[in-house]
Amino acid sequence: MHTTSPFRPALEGALRHALAHLDHLERQPVGARASLDTLRARLSKPLGDGGMPAAQVIDELAADTAGGINGSAGGRFFGWVIGGALPAALAADWLTSAWDQNAATYACAPAVTVIEEVCGAWLKELLGLPRDASFAITSGCQMAHATALAAARNALLARRGWDVERDGLCGAPPIRILSGDQFHGSITRAARLLGLGTGAVTGLPVNQAGQLDAATLEQALADSAGTAIIVLLQAGDLNIGAYDRFADLIPLAHRYGAWVHVDGAFGLWANASARYRHLLAGVAQADSWATDGHKWLNVPYDSGFAFIADAAAQRRAMSYEASYVAHNDQVREPADWNPEWSRRGRGVAAYAALRELGRDGVDAMIERCCAAAHALVTGIAALPGVELVWEPQVNQGLVRFPDPAPGATQSDHDRWTDEVTSAVLASGEALFSNTSWRGKRCMRVSVCNWQTGNADVARAVAAVAQVLRAHENAGK
Repeated sequence: MHTTSPFRPALEGALRHALAHLDHLERQPVGARASLDTLRARLSKPLGDGGMPAAQVIDELAADTAGGINGSAGGRFFGWVIGGALPAALAADWLTSAWDQNAATYACAPAVTVIEEVCGAWLKELLGLPRDASFAITSGCQMAHATALAAARNALLARRGWDVERDGLCGAPPIRILSGDQFHGSITRAARLLGLGTGAVTGLPVNQAGQLDAATLEQALADSAGTAIIVLLQAGDLNIGAYDRFADLIPLAHRYGAWVHVDGAFGLWANASARYRHLLAGVAQADSWATDGHKWLNVPYDSGFAFIADAAAQRRAMSYEASYVAHNDQVREPADWNPEWSRRGRGVAAYAALRELGRDGVDAMIERCCAAAHALVTGIAALPGVELVWEPQVNQGLVRFPDPAPGATQSDHDRWTDEVTSAVLASGEALFSNTSWRGKRCMRVSVCNWQTGNADVARAVAAVAQVLRAHENAGK
């Protein structure tokens, strides 16, 4: 006798609500509209003694979150560095949840384990990294950094006769991290998680292009002679997308026995573009690399990738064996390389995205985003009352809105810049985020969504223009 699957009503409801959200992105405000009080009032319900039908749960969830979901899946979201989700990646992520595999071992997730093997090989090829490098598929670049730096910690201390996995850090030789001073906060958090401490991280001054100069790095390395050193280099810093000169700095760091780690959260993807890969010349000589999938690859949250040239160091830092763990020597067991044990099959969405795009599609998406970022920044900067702070070389740029009032101070310019950004958000036409860079508040423009096109750029520029006109008219 045929019976309806107990999953069908809820999943069909989820599909209906998901398509309604995605299909209306162009017509909906980009920023969330519901207030904190409204969301709490809707969602903070007493937990009843009895349950309710799954389909009803989904319908009420969609209704109660209405207006509280940012339009980050669409083409007019330019805040932080947040990508959307490609159709194949989103659908594959749904399948990942339906399959509900624990992607820790082959025994728990046979097909997902093989998918991760293949995905890792594709990613190394696409990103121009050594074919024999090991890798991990993590929750994001934060944990990719932690994974890579755990391998660095293992290798550097092993050279000094210290087994950190067995003996811990108490009494261990110290490790320092040297970086340009524009490093991301996830590095500081990784240093805390790994027991190195925030005091181990030293930010060195960068040049006008946001790059770490060889002379500056060499002096810091010489001053740290005899200490275990990790040199952190940038492949696209968070504010201006600056790239360090890898071909010069990596050999220099290696001469001093340092481990070189590359933060390529979004910028490493430029190596998949014929037009932009010159920015990464020499990057393959590093010891480890970290990047995100939920940024420029446009897969759903969460997705990150770590790559380590010294595979043995990564495995020593991550692997664990026990009698109850089924280990298959014929495959790459994910638990030997990842910080998590129980984990979803994050590689499935990345695998699907890469198949949907192919090499040419990834290349085209990167170039399209960079072109849109340039058009956005220069288009906004051409408006009266706007200062161009940084013209994008990739997909990141900065503009600023000086306060037009006579005698306006630096703090007035900062305040007005924040107010313009907030007013654009309130218009519903676009979402930008702000940052402080070289002592100035700026509106940060980041384009990382596969859907962003010329019409989205035009709407965003027009929204900024409208805010500035309204202010000018109010002052007359």
